Amino acid sequence: MNTQFKKGVLELCALTLLLSGDRYGYELADMLGKKMTVAEGTIYPMLKRLQNDGYFESYLRESTNGPARKYYRITQKGRERQKVLREQWDIFLQQVDSLFQEAEK
Repeated sequence: MNTQFKKGVLELCALTLLLSGDRYGYELADMLGKKMTVAEGTIYPMLKRLQNDGYFESYLRESTNGPARKYYRITQKGRERQKVLREQWDIFLQQVDSLFQEAEK
């Protein structure tokens, strides 16, 4: 998949995954990686930026399998951002699909 396509939607994807509950960084990277090819070097800076922007909060939770893990929790600001991005994404998809349909006639 084109990397520019992915860059534009990774924020939306990460915010959406956190709507269903808190997740740690590797878990988010793994979930995204199961749907698209994404380098960890892309995920962690994005998570840090989203946290700095107030869309996520983070906390440490002890793990039975090693050191404590850093978990991310979506904030109300993040929920609002996800909603706006999702609405924009849906409009964009409709516009692109309309263009394709017209071009294929």
